[in-house]
Amino acid sequence: MRYIARVSSNSDDWSTRHSVLTTARRTAALINALADDCPDPAEVADVLRAYGETDPIDLTTRDVAGMRAAAALLRQVFAAEHADDAAATLNRLLQEHTKPLRLTSHGGSSPWHPHLDHDDNALWDEWLLASSCMALTVLVWDRQRPPGRICASPTCQNAFITQGSGPERRYCSRRCATRERVAAHRRSHSAELKFPRGAGRPDSGAVGPGGSSSR
Repeated sequence: MRYIARVSSNSDDWSTRHSVLTTARRTAALINALADDCPDPAEVADVLRAYGETDPIDLTTRDVAGMRAAAALLRQVFAAEHADDAAATLNRLLQEHTKPLRLTSHGGSSPWHPHLDHDDNALWDEWLLASSCMALTVLVWDRQRPPGRICASPTCQNAFITQGSGPERRYCSRRCATRERVAAHRRSHSAELKFPRGAGRPDSGAVGPGGSSSR
């Protein structure tokens, strides 16, 4: 069950830890942590702590299985190519998996904030799906484009949040971008060694002995 400890009176600190962008980044991090067939509950709990959740975080194997199913649904938002696709996916998730919007302060232990799960003690999978849909919906609204991407590196496939006004990123990290750029350079160099410029490629319709076609 969800547990939220009492926070300090510094609401600015709470707002930073639970901002829309931080929540969206937490969503991407959890999607990646839950991508394995049998995610380790301790590793998933570490991701939650890294993004502001407080102890005790006692995840069971059943909790993680439910969160993994929720993460698979959320990955579809990151796979959307255009804002229309992301919005359609979010609309479906909001209709099928969330409750009416409500405000909660968790009994006065936190600043007022919106929730889309059924109550403050919702199961982890419901909480993950509802809070993630909330954050990703706001990002689509704010930026009018998909909130994130799936890394273009075929050896990675991590989800990540895109941001900024420049060209949209294709890779989750500089490491992935560099690795794919090096791989592309090696493929190009290998092709040039095999078929040097000016030498031409073998002609399947080459003329055989006596001037007739070899076909």
